[in-house]
Amino acid sequence: MAETTLDMPEVDTTEISLDGDMEIPSSEKLDPTDGQPSTLDEPVSTTIKRDLKMIGEKFFHVLVPRQSSKLLKDWDLWGPLVLCMFMAMMLQNKQSLEDMKSKDGGPEFATFFVIYWAGALIITINTILLGGSISIFQCMCVLGYCVVPLAVALTLCKVILLVDANSTGLFVVRSIIVLIALAWSIFASTAFLVESQPMKRKILVLYPIGLFYFVISWLVISHKG
Repeated sequence: MAETTLDMPEVDTTEISLDGDMEIPSSEKLDPTDGQPSTLDEPVSTTIKRDLKMIGEKFFHVLVPRQSSKLLKDWDLWGPLVLCMFMAMMLQNKQSLEDMKSKDGGPEFATFFVIYWAGALIITINTILLGGSISIFQCMCVLGYCVVPLAVALTLCKVILLVDANSTGLFVVRSIIVLIALAWSIFASTAFLVESQPMKRKILVLYPIGLFYFVISWLVISHKG
């Protein structure tokens, strides 16, 4: 019986490369959660520069107060934390025997820290309970950033205290500076928060805000270096 052979077509066994470049340029990578450019792969220095720029812009919005949603939209707590640490250290007592005996000067670091954050939290809860359309962190961000005028006033008062801590005239100057800063802080905070409050309850919201900044102002003016 004759053998039957089938001629199969030759198959090119040359290896086909399936490798491909699947990388997306870092400038075009998007965060799948919100569609915004991802910052996970960027250098730390770039992140720090961007955050410092944002904090500086928010400081400017407070120093030039106007109705804006900047602090509410891009809220953060880095700026308030920096301000709290700065003012707490500036109000810290001198570690000398005379100060330890008389306990004269400003509040201790922990005291100011608690007043700062506890006061902001209480005001935030009060604002939300009164029907404010704002989150806890947004309100604390606004209250924290609006301490900037009082931080500036504290710095000026420290400089004046270096000249003469017992002068009545300079005490009057310090008082005027602090009062201006107090009004500035209250006005700046209301410029950001006023639109998120019910019309009939704005006074109930503004009163504790004014009291909060008044307490901080009193700590500033009562500090004797």
